[in-house]
Amino acid sequence: MEKIKIGRVVNAVALRGEVKVYNYSGYKERYEELTRIIVDDKEYEVEKVRYQQHMVILKLSGINDRNAAESLKTKDVYITEDDLLELPENTFYIRDLIGLAVEDADSGKQLGKLKDVLQPSSQDVYVVELAGGGQIMIPAVSEFIKEVNLKEGVISVHLIEGMIP
Repeated sequence: MEKIKIGRVVNAVALRGEVKVYNYSGYKERYEELTRIIVDDKEYEVEKVRYQQHMVILKLSGINDRNAAESLKTKDVYITEDDLLELPENTFYIRDLIGLAVEDADSGKQLGKLKDVLQPSSQDVYVVELAGGGQIMIPAVSEFIKEVNLKEGVISVHLIEGMIP
């Protein structure tokens, strides 16, 4: 089963074995819904969750002192596919989008493949590696992204003049 990275342990907290986690999931309350996580390749039961500003503080089973907590520092935090939340319609996990073909919605011409999704602000930006070389960035808004079809592996886009060099 595939592991999905949702954070990274950045430090130990206090003396009772809590760890401070930098959250990658975009939804820090997600940790409250988990009964277990994986740190590197070891599974831990989540005993307690609290927050310190934007950081998640976890108490994990078997981690009962500061030394044990510090041993997890810089290690990645994962969940399994079974723990993924079901997304609302027309919402996708980035990992499912990367590598999809990107085609012009008007002509049907394949432009390239989705290389990355940037999240610089309130809207995502799709980075498309063009078939002829180079790349373009497309704001992930309905004006430009017309359809995402995971089954067929295609993202249909409408581009305006000047988006392709």
